[in-house]
Amino acid sequence: MGREEYRKAFRLGKKDYQMRMLKGEKPILEVLDDILPDRDSYTEDPIGLVQIPIEQIVGTKTVARSSSFAGNFMPILRETTEFASKWSGLYDSHVEEGIRDPIKAYEYMCKFYVVEGNKRVSVLKFSGAVSVLANVIRIIPKRTEEKENKLYYEYLDFYRAAPINYIWFTQEGSFKKLQEAVGKAPDEVWTDEELMKFSSIYTRFTAEFEAKGGDKLDIEPGDAFLAFITLYGYEVLEEKTTSEIQELVAKSWEEFLLIGTESEIDLKMKPLQKKKSLFSILHLTTPVTRKINIAFIYEKTPGTSAWTYAHELGRLHLEQTFPEEVQTVCYENGTTENIDSLLADAIESGCDLIFTTTPPFAQASVKAAIANPKVRILNCSLNTSHRYIRTYYSRMYEAKFLMGAIAGAMAENNRLAYIADYPIYGSIANINAFALGAKMINPRAKVYLEWSAKKELDIEENIRRRGVSCVSGRDMVIPEDASRFFGIYHINEGRPKNFAMPLWDWGKFYEQLIWAIMDGTWKYDDNSSVMKAINYWWGMSEGVIDVVFSKHLPIGLKRLAGLLKTAISTDAFNPFAGVLYSQTGVVTDDPEYVLSPEEIMTMDWLAENVIGSIPEKEELKEQAEPVMKQQGVKKKEG
Repeated sequence: MGREEYRKAFRLGKKDYQMRMLKGEKPILEVLDDILPDRDSYTEDPIGLVQIPIEQIVGTKTVARSSSFAGNFMPILRETTEFASKWSGLYDSHVEEGIRDPIKAYEYMCKFYVVEGNKRVSVLKFSGAVSVLANVIRIIPKRTEEKENKLYYEYLDFYRAAPINYIWFTQEGSFKKLQEAVGKAPDEVWTDEELMKFSSIYTRFTAEFEAKGGDKLDIEPGDAFLAFITLYGYEVLEEKTTSEIQELVAKSWEEFLLIGTESEIDLKMKPLQKKKSLFSILHLTTPVTRKINIAFIYEKTPGTSAWTYAHELGRLHLEQTFPEEVQTVCYENGTTENIDSLLADAIESGCDLIFTTTPPFAQASVKAAIANPKVRILNCSLNTSHRYIRTYYSRMYEAKFLMGAIAGAMAENNRLAYIADYPIYGSIANINAFALGAKMINPRAKVYLEWSAKKELDIEENIRRRGVSCVSGRDMVIPEDASRFFGIYHINEGRPKNFAMPLWDWGKFYEQLIWAIMDGTWKYDDNSSVMKAINYWWGMSEGVIDVVFSKHLPIGLKRLAGLLKTAISTDAFNPFAGVLYSQTGVVTDDPEYVLSPEEIMTMDWLAENVIGSIPEKEELKEQAEPVMKQQGVKKKEG
């Protein structure tokens, strides 16, 4: 029997050898000695007997045996050789008794290279074995700034808590996300039972993922698995049947395709303008046969949250603008615990379009969109990469630049304060734009940064102690709070005098989006030939951001602020153009350079005239966790 099986393995080896030759690839096994860095660039760590995945055994330690096998570990020496005889005998022994003796191997960058046991590995690969027991020596390279090296060190940190060697990722930070996704604290050690459970769940998922064609994607199965459990939940996956997992994998496929794209997010900085024909104009001026049913899901209530109040004003604007075309409903006090049921209720009620107005609702929005492909769902967040929903936000940093210019002019002692909430995407740009605006008008202006979401912090006391004369507070007033501590205000004898207020005009955004749906422009935003998530990021030029000046603002300063507003609105001026300095050095020294939207959106640095820092997650209050998990700024290394 062994001889016949050797002939089959030989044919597989020759086929793989020829295919690799045609592609210009090395046709035989990889040799670890050929790819190792200089001896003083790595250390060796014997990790003992471990079960290693067969598919991650890719070569040999030395060149001696590499030419006996094709790149797939199938034999390529003729049947008449002694090698073939030993291979055949080993196969028979494997069938009768199993291969019990461990092999010896080196692990380098989460791949394995055999020292002793090449034929055993070949037989096991041919037989479809999943793993083999091995005595392993790990080779650890020195730290570098290369992506693969960083990924490997993340893997080593993860391995200390969970000795799992069969999962890999293409994205930095994924091992930490996996630890969190399975409900473990950072560095928390896994029990044997938890390791067995994970192996079972991961194996079930990867079987369906690869059956669907996942091995042909430019991602690792681990990437898809992490996206899947982040979306549906780790514990939920354990309860799913094979057919249910198969169905969810198929429905979620575009999420996996998106992982492998170089540019995951297509930022739409302006509404797509479509020339309207006479027919479309007449069509839109006649009553529609069926109203568009729209749901708004809020995290809080309009009476208690300025953010929710701004979106509620947007909803009311829609009802006033499209009395015959739309019908709206709102859901208040949404949480990450009840958002699934709120979405289900909105869909069951016949809503065609749903706005979830806070970043923590993004994951639930994706799940609902996958299950209900005919319903349009948009989530109010920035830099959120999903294919099944669209996301939207406003370029508030444009207004904050104006606010900074006003504050810089009105601060007689050069001391300003900026009260931020969460260090999420977009918020750092707001802080820096404010600081740059203040510095442009007043080169001596210093901005003291306060975070309302930090634990045990008395912001008012800090402001008094520092003698700050002008403050940037929350963006707007809310109905149930008569406080005047909003916008830009000057403190005099404990009382605020308001100078200006930024305005989120969500009504303008929602109005333009409804027009896009009614006139058919909506579908043109999605170019199906390019796999990207769609994120609307509109600003002053689209009318969704503005600044309201108060009567207390000096007339000359009001005129100057008006000129700056016009320049920004017409794209004649960008707050993040030219030479820029951070607290730690030069951001750009090119007078002609303009930061890209992506660079603005993902800022992780603070301007040189900002006094303060970006807080770590541990420094923030518990209620910050959901929004930080979804939208927290990732500090770049180096």
